[in-house]
Amino acid sequence: MTTPTRVLLLNSSILGDNGQSRGLAAHFRAQAERRGGVTITERDLVSDALPHLDGAELGSWMIEPAERDAAQRELAARSETLLEEFFAHDVIVLAAPLYNLGIPSQLKAWFDRVLRAGRTFRYTENGPQGLVEGKRALVLAARGGQYAGTPLDSQTPHLTHMLGLMGIGDVEFVYAEGLAMGDEARESALGEAHQAIDALVDRL
Repeated sequence: MTTPTRVLLLNSSILGDNGQSRGLAAHFRAQAERRGGVTITERDLVSDALPHLDGAELGSWMIEPAERDAAQRELAARSETLLEEFFAHDVIVLAAPLYNLGIPSQLKAWFDRVLRAGRTFRYTENGPQGLVEGKRALVLAARGGQYAGTPLDSQTPHLTHMLGLMGIGDVEFVYAEGLAMGDEARESALGEAHQAIDALVDRL
């Protein structure tokens, strides 16, 4: 019996059902479920928002589990829960709107908990080395303007480098751009993005 591909789908749009990246995520989910052979865990990083990482939480990771007090155990559990979920999946799908040329702070807060030295990467004399093997990532990128391939697209390299730091080098992007540039541009961009998602789902 074939083991289903396990997908972790992360939403980070602050616009609820009106978010275009959420629409891309919904299309991905519908196509994947229709295809079969896939199990999907969906995490909403807005409705279940993480606080910004602070010194107390960072410090809790540095303390041996048996030596943590109750507050430190609670703080450390945030990262541990997300890491367990992350490691349990084969494909990470990030539905990522572009906010002020970057990723939403809610998505950055997630990365701050899973990008852990000693857990998902390590430092060596030759630089950082990813510790995550056998995972793929798909980014569903929704943008109001046209940014891909231009110097203003800081989001693509940022996500690529954060995933790469952990060892995830198989990263594919689906762009839906020009969504705020008129109805015709929006419908055309979404149609092309849906076709690209369909092709990727067929290769899951």
